[in-house]
Amino acid sequence: MSVCNASKLSQLFKPITSTRPNAKKDIISKSYDNLLKYGIMKQINTGMYALLPLGLRVMNKLANLVENEMKRIGAQKIQLPALTSSHLWKKTNRLESNKTELFIVKDRHKKEYILSPTYEETICNLISSTGVLSPKLLPLKLYQISSKWRNEMKPRLGFLRSNEFIMKDLYTFDATLADAEKTYESVCNAYDNIFQKIGIATIKAVGDTGTIGGLKSHEYHYITDIGEDTVCICPSCKYSINKAIYNEKHCPQCKNTLFEQCTAEVGHTFLLGVKYTEPLNAMYHSYENEIKPLVMGCFGLGLSRIFTVAVEILSTENELRWPKILAPYTVCVIPPKDGSKEEPASQYVNHIVETLNQLNIDTVLDDRTHLTIGNRLNQAKLLGYSYSIILGKATMKSTPMLEIHDINNSSQCDIPIESIRSYFQTAETMN
Repeated sequence: MSVCNASKLSQLFKPITSTRPNAKKDIISKSYDNLLKYGIMKQINTGMYALLPLGLRVMNKLANLVENEMKRIGAQKIQLPALTSSHLWKKTNRLESNKTELFIVKDRHKKEYILSPTYEETICNLISSTGVLSPKLLPLKLYQISSKWRNEMKPRLGFLRSNEFIMKDLYTFDATLADAEKTYESVCNAYDNIFQKIGIATIKAVGDTGTIGGLKSHEYHYITDIGEDTVCICPSCKYSINKAIYNEKHCPQCKNTLFEQCTAEVGHTFLLGVKYTEPLNAMYHSYENEIKPLVMGCFGLGLSRIFTVAVEILSTENELRWPKILAPYTVCVIPPKDGSKEEPASQYVNHIVETLNQLNIDTVLDDRTHLTIGNRLNQAKLLGYSYSIILGKATMKSTPMLEIHDINNSSQCDIPIESIRSYFQTAETMN
């Protein structure tokens, strides 16, 4: 079968494993075993994972979604080095209090570096090294998407608690606290847009400033049994706060009784003030002809955590499920088995793939036609492609039909081949 412009499952690197390394029966996750078993990711070392082709497709879609929102608010993408000189962390008094969670290395000249879990010191040092900023550059918003490192005591459930993880970290710089407050709200709105497009409800809670510190913070949480946080929520006014910083039974705003939810944190925002800019000399030249420290904010999105928790929330016991916007492939096309009565229906494959390409819908062709349609459909369901299109018995009718399976909604319908464009245009508007 010769099909242009289509990824083919026969060529996909997707090693299958039977069990999770060092499995612990007391840790229950609907998705973690299947992410490993079905070749989405693979454990390389304790708390360290390789994203295989399907997993990387999901991560890249998530990164693109985040990048589009960052562009919308005027943020500029950069790439900082993985290693941060430890003397910068000494300047902000963070080194000693965090040493047990840091990976620390030395070069041949005995200079000490940290494998960075976060980049407040690095970005301020970068700003300082460029000189005093003009107020015309403000607000300045710089972000990156990269691997970060934390020396976890008990790595668990893949990227939920891992030694290496992928995060989008954004750093903002303003002239005044009032300006920084406006920037803070604009980034929070961007986060709201990102989570709305992913389509899984989040809780925005007053957060713990923790080791990063600052004037205030908010956390974004998914509700899940595998989470490690507890968020207290008011059913009346919707006020939410992390239980770690508020252990009262009643809402501080409306005094109604709070209820608790087990959650996993997937994003965190901080209004830092001058906590880092002042000791690291990140300054701007004010219109009053004064040199002042910049007012800073930092904003993290745990991309690998979103990846992990989103699939956990949506999946069944044996089948992976993804938000449609993040699925490794949106459509899997399944032609007939070689030698079957339906084999002539293969003539329509190129037309279907070309139509989907014109609609900019990412499509994979299951060209392993030595397998039955039923076998390949079951595998498509296991991996969580959003839709499967089958060319089978329905395609052999006098009016050729396509059998379409909406995997996430567990529904199926037959449509005429010429209706494929309108079907997916309608499906897109409903997402």
